[in-house]
Amino acid sequence: MATAVKVGEDAKSHLEELQAEIRLRTGTSVTQQELLSRLIDDAYESRDDIVDSFRESTVPLSEAEKEAMAAGRFSSGVETDEEDIDEILYG
Repeated sequence: MATAVKVGEDAKSHLEELQAEIRLRTGTSVTQQELLSRLIDDAYESRDDIVDSFRESTVPLSEAEKEAMAAGRFSSGVETDEEDIDEILYG
């Protein structure tokens, strides 16, 4: 079952360019529907990256964010090693 999806002019143009490049490099003609399906399938496999691309903030942190994080640090005076952390986390 096919459903119509509206895309902007830039996206449509990019899709057409990619379609033409596939034809040029491989000699294979693909429809825009086939191309979009492949792109969606590939994006689904790396969906965490796609989801993250819509977040307001990104990593790495900006300098201001790094400074704000560092300002909240303090020393408890207690030395902690890996075994201590494992014990705290995993019991």
